[in-house]
Amino acid sequence: MRSTLSLIHRLLNWLLALSVAILIIPVLLQIFSRYVGFIPRYIWTEEMARFCFIWMIMLGAMIGVREGTHFDVDLLPDLSPRLNAVLRSVMHLAVLALALIFVYYGYQFTAEAITGERTSELADLPLWYIFVAWPLAGLVWVLFAAEKLLPEWRHAPPPDHPRRASSL
Repeated sequence: MRSTLSLIHRLLNWLLALSVAILIIPVLLQIFSRYVGFIPRYIWTEEMARFCFIWMIMLGAMIGVREGTHFDVDLLPDLSPRLNAVLRSVMHLAVLALALIFVYYGYQFTAEAITGERTSELADLPLWYIFVAWPLAGLVWVLFAAEKLLPEWRHAPPPDHPRRASSL
């Protein structure tokens, strides 16, 4: 299971880098078209930049849940190991609850876009391509929250992640 989740994590990192690279194209077209006369002013570039940005945020949130950098905030001092495990479990359950909300409502939102055949105004892109980011993020959060929650309940150390290990 961990090897599959590690593969998903690597794929998400690759997709995040790809989305940043793709985001650069419409943004550069917008900037250059303002100052250079031979490049036409494409209005669809703003919409495409927005869509790439949405996917970039959702991919980053998925990665952040796996690495424990998105929802994990240290507010309480170090307590006993058992109490720390309980608090981490509560945090992971809260992430799981939020993930299930994203899956449920994101699916409904995406299904409405598919059945209504809604498209974006400028690029004429089916909107479900963008809306599917929410339920997909929720599903990935469920997997990653379960990965962190199960060791807490088994009293085993949580899985090590590169970013966490390097900060210790």
